[in-house]
Amino acid sequence: MKLQDLQARVGESIGTSEWYLMDQQRIDRFADTTEDDQFIHVDPEAAKATPFGGTIAHGFLTLSMLAAFMSELDKPQVQMSVNYGFNKVRFLSPVKSGKRIRGHFKLLELVEKRPGQWQQTVEVTVEIEGEDKPALLAEWIFQHFA
Repeated sequence: MKLQDLQARVGESIGTSEWYLMDQQRIDRFADTTEDDQFIHVDPEAAKATPFGGTIAHGFLTLSMLAAFMSELDKPQVQMSVNYGFNKVRFLSPVKSGKRIRGHFKLLELVEKRPGQWQQTVEVTVEIEGEDKPALLAEWIFQHFA
């Protein structure tokens, strides 16, 4: 897809990822990698006594899944793309261990900042299977180099 073709889709949905399981093994691996071993994430017995009734995924683990979700969408034909950051990230609902999540993407903006360099902003909503409230909502920014 050419950047100009994608630009015509501003304001529209540009895709939804497949479902990803957020099981205890994934949560534990993330805890090991980030050294964030708070009991609410890694101790199922202690977490049972919390309002969540069990362990939950780290918010940053859920956020990090955006890269996997995005990898499934059609990409513009460019030399390279880089993650530029976020305008906002809101963690709206915890993801309980054993739940599945997926990402919905809406193109908010695609502008040429200078010749050959484009900035894309997408709204990402992470849905939790079987739940009404999403896990997170974010505005994610990329730089594309044509």
